[in-house]
Amino acid sequence: MRSLFLAAVAALALSSSAVAQTALTPNIGGRVVAQPDGAAEFGWPGVYFEGRFTGRSIEVAVDPQAEHLAISIDGQVRTELAKPGAVRLSFDDLGPGEHVVRVDKLTESQSGSARFLGFFVGAGDQALPPPRRPHRIEFIGDSHTVGYGVRSAKRSCTQAEIHDLTDTSQTFGPILSRRLDADYRIVAFSGRGVVRNYGGSSPGQPLPALYSRLIPGQAAPTVDPADPWRPELIVIGLGTNDFSTPVASGEAWADEAALHADYRKTYAGFIRDLARRQPQARFLLIAGDSFAADVEDVARTVDAETPGLATSVRITGMALDACDWHPSVADQKMMADRLEAAARTVLP
Repeated sequence: MRSLFLAAVAALALSSSAVAQTALTPNIGGRVVAQPDGAAEFGWPGVYFEGRFTGRSIEVAVDPQAEHLAISIDGQVRTELAKPGAVRLSFDDLGPGEHVVRVDKLTESQSGSARFLGFFVGAGDQALPPPRRPHRIEFIGDSHTVGYGVRSAKRSCTQAEIHDLTDTSQTFGPILSRRLDADYRIVAFSGRGVVRNYGGSSPGQPLPALYSRLIPGQAAPTVDPADPWRPELIVIGLGTNDFSTPVASGEAWADEAALHADYRKTYAGFIRDLARRQPQARFLLIAGDSFAADVEDVARTVDAETPGLATSVRITGMALDACDWHPSVADQKMMADRLEAAARTVLP
């Protein structure tokens, strides 16, 4: 699938009406779906594309659709795109030498997606191999991992504000990955849990049921078993939505005790399944206030079968100042601090 996408990007470059151009081979962080027209469609939070080149200019072609995308050059954000429609932006004010261009998806797509069309350099400039990092980390979670409304300075937000102020690039996952020099993937969906979603919504569709999707709002296609992604570390933060609202009449659990038991059993099974797919990986499990004992029990259960497989990381004391009582930027940095301490004892 990746090779199909790269071939399509090259074809797009050759068909451009502009001066002869060369498409950069991108480093892709996250899941994408190659499209017949040469686009890479993507929907999970925090997907990014990076290209490396020498020269004084670069063209970036994307279609944000309903999402917000940030374009950076050499680590500095040059613009954020928030309007639908394919655009091709030129950045011509670069100094000589080597540069890195990057597109980051900021917002969450529970339905829909965005499209990446390519990075292009002109005659006289040189495409270089894409950036590569020594480590790989996967993050699986809910709205805390997504960065739900994280840019907000208030807790009361409209739906439009929640969308526009969500910024996955400011969450603990990318922060931790930068500190550890790691590429990353994020598979997270606001409101979802291990067995139960917020308020009992969407029964039968918790996060593990969505995990194999390439686009979160689409049941197909799913991840190719031959996907070469091999993370050394998988960080999971799930449980807030399972337990933040009381079990209501008509739900699958007779009471809170039954819900906790199902959570522990299903969570351990989810980790076993992930470990079969990724036997090289170790797991960090985020333990929040209301379900810390459950997460610690899950870690003990899987460690009894595979010693050292999982480590629980207690994270408490957040201010929750962002939209709808979600983690703020400061909370996200604190979570990254605690996860970093644990990760450095786990990573080789």
